[in-house]
Amino acid sequence: MRAVGYRESLPVDHPDALIDLEIDKPAPQGRDLLVQVKAVSVNPVDYKVRKRAHPQGGEPAKILGYDATGVVAAVGPAVSLFKVGDEVWYAGSIIRPGTNSEFHLVDERIVGRKPKSLGFAEAAALPLTSITAWEVLFDRFAIPRNGGEGKSLLIIGGAGGVGSIAIQLARKLTRLTVIATASRPQTQAWCRELGAHHVIDHTKPMAEQLKAAGFRFVDYIFGVTESGQHFDTIAEVIAPQGKFGLIDDPKSLDVAKLKGKSASLHWEAMFTRSTFQTADMDAQHRLLDEVASLVENGTIRTTVAENFGKINAANLKRAHAQVESGTTRGKIVLEGF
Repeated sequence: MRAVGYRESLPVDHPDALIDLEIDKPAPQGRDLLVQVKAVSVNPVDYKVRKRAHPQGGEPAKILGYDATGVVAAVGPAVSLFKVGDEVWYAGSIIRPGTNSEFHLVDERIVGRKPKSLGFAEAAALPLTSITAWEVLFDRFAIPRNGGEGKSLLIIGGAGGVGSIAIQLARKLTRLTVIATASRPQTQAWCRELGAHHVIDHTKPMAEQLKAAGFRFVDYIFGVTESGQHFDTIAEVIAPQGKFGLIDDPKSLDVAKLKGKSASLHWEAMFTRSTFQTADMDAQHRLLDEVASLVENGTIRTTVAENFGKINAANLKRAHAQVESGTTRGKIVLEGF
């Protein structure tokens, strides 16, 4: 079967940074689904893994890809949630081969039904970012559904994939006042279109902009990007007993700066449940099914910004380069082989 991967970690502009491959089609075991992949999207985790993780012993090439939509082609003997022919969406596991292949194995407990109202490419933009944003808001921050009246949420990096869905989930499923950051006119407009009540520029002093908008403190702060760079401001503007959650990889954080306000810090890694096979691993199955319903009833919209065409090395390198630049609005998807 066709796939895209790499044999050594290289800069994205190197000819062999990503290469087209022919590999054996895997067979499902246990609770695995074998999915015929129809579309994928590209996330920051793709280029981060490409830059630092070499293929392991016995692994001819490393296959990336952490979002997929497709059709169940075969099931393992312990599968109970899906059947052959079902249309599904999911984000996969960081410790297994990725979705940039014609057929892909995934544990059914982290798979949801694809929204009927979206095509495969439109749907491929949403799984990883939806899981990440949902887990920050409702698991890490423990914000009650339809709750948060009188409280505020600041999303630092509102125009990217995670920020784009976090704005929608917070606006539609809570009563929080949603403040997003974006640095360009087109990304600021995008955040407003998705439902942000206020948009400020993270390249300028944020505390001053928040005060001008009527916010001395913010109850919840979601650090999507550059959390290390913005941490002094975060410590300044977070409310007493507020919550700060982050998903990026700062080199260091002086968390003592949160102590005076008894503010808490929450890490979010959406692969935790699948990596450690947690007892609540199937929470992501239920989460994705609920997001599918929200899409179908018009509550949530896809965050696709660009479709780069077929799933091949050349197009994936283009996508990696754009995501790596940090200027992506919404999500980049690829469809078909």
